[in-house]
Amino acid sequence: MLWILFLSLSILIYTYVGYPLLIALLARCCPLDLKPRQGWMPRVSVLIPVYNGEDFIQDKVESLLLQDYTGPKLEILLCSDASDDQSDVILRECERKYPDQVRVFCMEQRSGKPAILNRLRKEASGEVLLLTDIRQPLKQDCVSKLVARLAIPGVAVVGGMLLLQGSTGAGLYWRYERWIRQSESGFRSVTGVSGSLYVIAAEDMEDIPEDIILDDVWVPSVQRLRGHRVVLEPEAVAWDKAMSDGREFGRKVRTLAGNYQLMARLPALLSPLHNPSWFEFVSHKLMRLVCPWALLALFVSNLLLLLQVQGRGLMALELLMGGQLFFYGLALLGERAGALGRLARTFVVLNLAAVAGLWRYLSGRQKIAW
Repeated sequence: MLWILFLSLSILIYTYVGYPLLIALLARCCPLDLKPRQGWMPRVSVLIPVYNGEDFIQDKVESLLLQDYTGPKLEILLCSDASDDQSDVILRECERKYPDQVRVFCMEQRSGKPAILNRLRKEASGEVLLLTDIRQPLKQDCVSKLVARLAIPGVAVVGGMLLLQGSTGAGLYWRYERWIRQSESGFRSVTGVSGSLYVIAAEDMEDIPEDIILDDVWVPSVQRLRGHRVVLEPEAVAWDKAMSDGREFGRKVRTLAGNYQLMARLPALLSPLHNPSWFEFVSHKLMRLVCPWALLALFVSNLLLLLQVQGRGLMALELLMGGQLFFYGLALLGERAGALGRLARTFVVLNLAAVAGLWRYLSGRQKIAW
């Protein structure tokens, strides 16, 4: 029982503390040091799936029209996935108002994001594709920053930086996640990008399988398995609001179900012989899926040892159990316990989401349409 306690504790410490510190150290000691290349001005096609986005369309389109990379070099393609709000009306108005840059398409029935992206890719005329969501407006120099980094030889995908506004636990956790991704990008290659903002050369982009849950992990993973790099551009910024834990749970269940699907569809990611970023993938993606079970094993083994051990070692076991109970108590209090409570609650919610994600994947209940 003692070895189960040590193993589960080691998994948790490595995943949430050890690996982030190690990858940050590697990025500092062995930096990739890829310099953006200025002067390349390819035509860029922006691909935007839309589903019930009436509250976001105008701001999104305006943020693209205000880019310093505009005019004939930028086209904006939007496709409504059978929206049942006023999205289609607003989209047609944008197309009428900006006929030289905005093109709009509509699906007759819900198809899901991969099908939308596949359709827009075939309509695009640009040498570079910028994939982004409808909800997040972009910083004015976003496109030019992404294109400059994509011009670096060997780089196939460049992700932007999603900044969440708000003081929820999800916002705090995302800052931690961004730090890990920036370290991975600085060392060798990032394991995934944010679906809200990334670019890829049109010639490198293939049709995405229409049952894929996570296009923003599938697309860079395929490129990485081909030996190309996937990096971040920290100055290419999109803004969004941090979600409450309730909404974040649903989003994370979808994401983690997608991670299980990804490993099943691309088993080469689990092979150090085929995946140049095997170490990062296992440490960042796979270990996160193991952690909920490590948390359960830690609590149960700690409890059983407390019932068995006498004398030496008992105090250490009591302290460890007290720490766990205190942490879960903070999670139950959530907002009422301040920043620590919000963070503890988000941590628990995300680990519960990993279990729910596994169930969704195994049962085939995770929908592709968002």
